[in-house]
Amino acid sequence: MDSTVPVLTIDGPSGSGKGTISRLIARRLGWHYLDSGALYRAIGVAAGWSDVDLADPAALVRCAFDTRIEFDESGEELRILVNGMDATDELRTETAGAAASAIAAIPEVRSALKERQRAFRQPPGLVADGRDMGTVIFPDASCKVFLTASAEERAERRYKQLKDKGVSVTLESLLREILARDARDAQRAVAPLRPAEDAVCIDTTGMSIDAVVERVLALLPAR
Repeated sequence: MDSTVPVLTIDGPSGSGKGTISRLIARRLGWHYLDSGALYRAIGVAAGWSDVDLADPAALVRCAFDTRIEFDESGEELRILVNGMDATDELRTETAGAAASAIAAIPEVRSALKERQRAFRQPPGLVADGRDMGTVIFPDASCKVFLTASAEERAERRYKQLKDKGVSVTLESLLREILARDARDAQRAVAPLRPAEDAVCIDTTGMSIDAVVERVLALLPAR
């Protein structure tokens, strides 16, 4: 890992907008992009394909090492390949999200993926989004941001996103899942969800995507 390569970390809970914001900023800067949550979702999907027990840490660690995960940024939309298969849509389901949250609470799996995530740090720079990018994976990042929003707004955003894709969901069930995931992520023993001490916290409730992007870009050192 080249510590001279600049890194912008954008952490936050599910539905805070960190994925959308991170991708837009990476494009504006011409930097690489790491969706760390996709790595955990990919392990969960691969485990499901292979009937791996999510309660078996040793089997999940093997799955983490064996699963080939690729990010295809050649088109308008980021596509994620798992063992050569396009799993982008499956990774966005609530089932994959729940599996990722459960897997992320296993210390051995987090350790197995640590160096894999750090390998994304390549010139000219990296925008990394997740839940522990600024606290664990890139503690020396030159700029750290923690995005949040009310649980109700995050559920509403997710509801609109899924409805646009033709997925049948209810706002009430999404809100319950978000609150449960928030609690799980905040209470886990390893790398709990929290802002880094030197992170700038931004509440995106009521903010437009463009406004958040400009707010984050303004934090970066002059280029």
